[in-house]
Amino acid sequence: MKKVYILIIILISISLIGIIAVQVMSIKNALILQNEQIEQNIQFALNDVGQEIAEQKGKIPATGFPKLSPEWPSDQFLFSLRPPTVAQRYTPNQILDKLKASFHKHNLNKTNFEFAILNRNSLSNTYEMQTVNFSKLLADTAQNRAFMYPLSAPTGSIAEGLVADEELWVIVPNLNTFLWRSLGWMIAGSVLFTLIICTAFFITVRTMLLQKKLSEIKSDFINNMTHEFKTPLATISLAVDALKNEKVIRSREKMDYFSSIIKDENKRMNKQVETILQAALLDKQDFQLNMKPLHVHETIRNMMGNFRLQLEDKQGKAELKLKAENDIVLADEVHFTNLLSNLVDNAIKYSKDTGLQIAICTQNAGNYLRIRIEDNGIGMNKETVNRIFEKFYRAHTGNLHNVKGFGLGLSYVKAMVDAHKGRIKVESVPGRGSVFTLDFPLS
Repeated sequence: MKKVYILIIILISISLIGIIAVQVMSIKNALILQNEQIEQNIQFALNDVGQEIAEQKGKIPATGFPKLSPEWPSDQFLFSLRPPTVAQRYTPNQILDKLKASFHKHNLNKTNFEFAILNRNSLSNTYEMQTVNFSKLLADTAQNRAFMYPLSAPTGSIAEGLVADEELWVIVPNLNTFLWRSLGWMIAGSVLFTLIICTAFFITVRTMLLQKKLSEIKSDFINNMTHEFKTPLATISLAVDALKNEKVIRSREKMDYFSSIIKDENKRMNKQVETILQAALLDKQDFQLNMKPLHVHETIRNMMGNFRLQLEDKQGKAELKLKAENDIVLADEVHFTNLLSNLVDNAIKYSKDTGLQIAICTQNAGNYLRIRIEDNGIGMNKETVNRIFEKFYRAHTGNLHNVKGFGLGLSYVKAMVDAHKGRIKVESVPGRGSVFTLDFPLS
């Protein structure tokens, strides 16, 4: 069964990794395609504006060419024959409006950009026209994308060869950020889908491990229950057989002895059955508390009287330090007594062979009655302390082989403390003992 669980987890893990890998590849491919599409649209938009401007450069200016003057030097004369530059024909706002209209035409409404007109006919390349942030964005080509369109007069136009050698530049800032935003819904959906799958995977694995744990607990419970009932039944069977013996029948002392054995073992089985029934009621939350004012000191004294023989068997003693001035709490007497009894019973059960010492102290802590049950038993490690109130959990007892039970006692204690609106805390040191501290609201 263990191998099956491992195999299922491995297969689910491989499937999960595969799904995540497919999602990542899909997003990556979508980003590549979207990048190509946006760059293409930007270039189309730039081409439209560039062609319009270039066509205007090929036309004769409305003012015509200047009149010739024999006094002009030849270079000044030739310069004067050149049609005006883009900067002389258009204002920056006019170019900007043309670019915005073209960007809108190519579905680039939300795309920010900066532009410039570069003149390469001067002794050094100069920008005839540029927006405020153009130079700053041009310095960082890793984050920003630059696009260019050469502004040459159309072939065959009257201005061919005369117009200035100019270029229209457009820079789109943070294009990668824009790409991620454009695919926001797709990426968010993929991430959400992946998280759902991961959550489902976690829940599945957690449920499988829980089922495995419950299966182990069930098996351990059945083994414990079988042992707990088998021993007293065998003892009762032997006692019944003994009562059929003629010698035993004739002896009143022997009859009383074997009868008491049957009675004690019957009580033992009834106690185990009651424990199981209590656990079932706790599971269903099907228990009703008969809450009444209860004198805790009196309850403790009566309860400890029932443990006299067990303490004598362990050569132990119990010390009562009942110092609370107000010991009245609102509680169900039966369940309240049982939860205290379970704690004392555990202290005796998990004690050393001899020299057991139990101290039960009470004191008032604000609006609460504090009960402290301390022992010098075998103690518990941190793992056991953290799990001590789990149903069916039983601590490893080392060399103690006489410790019996179903692991239900302390889970019942925790449930009853909660039902009485109380608090419980455990402190323990291996080899030195444990301390259970309970707080209950005063009546």
